[in-house]
Order: sequence, then C-alpha cells, then structure tokens
Amino acid sequence: MASGAGKSAAFMLLILNLILYLIIILISGWAVNHAIERAHETASVLSIPARIFPIYFPLGNLATGFFVIFSLIAGVVGFITSVTGIHNVIQWNAPNLHAAAASSIVTWTLTLLAMGLACKEIHKGWIDSNLRTLETIMIIVSGTQLFCMGAIHAGIEDVVRRQVTVRGRF
Repeated sequence: MASGAGKSAAFMLLILNLILYLIIILISGWAVNHAIERAHETASVLSIPARIFPIYFPLGNLATGFFVIFSLIAGVVGFITSVTGIHNVIQWNAPNLHAAAASSIVTWTLTLLAMGLACKEIHKGWIDSNLRTLETIMIIVSGTQLFCMGAIHAGIEDVVRRQVTVRGRF
C-alpha cells in the first residue's frame, strides 16, 4: 500500500470511528441515566433477588444492563483510542504506529465484547428503538474498527519496509 493511501485511509477511518464512538457514548450514557432515574420505581415491584440486582434496567430485556455498560466502556475507550490514533497517524512513524496498533487491538476486543452482548440482546428480543440504534451502531463500529486496525497495521509494514530499504539492508 502506498504511504499516502494508507495514511489517508487510516485517518478517515479514525475520524469515522471517533464520530461513531461519540454516538455510542451519548446513547449508552442516556440509557444509564434513564435506568438510574427509573430503576427504583420499577424494581420495587420485583421479587427480592431481582430487586437487589445492581444491573437492572427498566427498558429492554435482561441482557440490556450488561450491553449498555459494556457499550459505555467500549465507547469511552474507543473515543480516546481514536483521538490518540489520529495523532499517531499524523506523525506516521514506526513507534507511533505501533502505539496506535496496540490501542486499536484493545479497543476492537472491547467493541467485540459489546457487539456480542448486542447480538444476545437482539436474540432475546423486546427492545426500545434507542437500544436498537445502539446495537446497530455497535455492530457497524466493530467492522470499521477492524478495517482501521488493518490500515494501521499495513502502515506499520510500509514504514518498516521503507526504513529497511533506506538503510540498505534489503
């Protein structure tokens, strides 16, 4: 991959991921706030084990609590990774690209965990339209994060290959 193409592809994917992760943070933050506001009145009619369950959400199904919390964590980590990744890709040297690659792998694994919980919530059914939006965006961002990770890794190979060629070892 040519140096300019890899850099621009990684940069554009990082910008896209930045926007998607911001949307994930906003929706999952709203869901956590909504659950905190309504959990007391809704959970008071439940039997004792469900009433003391700390991740009870009055909207969605039983997988909603885990999905929303892991989406919030993946969203925050993904947003920060995208911000630092943009800085690292602008620098476009081997140490910065290695840092971007390492953080993108961590973000992708957290995103896949949240995506798996989204798939479980879809399988269980009975969800709110806001949660459907969060599930859809989580599934989309897991794919864009994979492509972004691939572009960063391709950039690492390109930078290392150019360094070896310049030194005359190749």
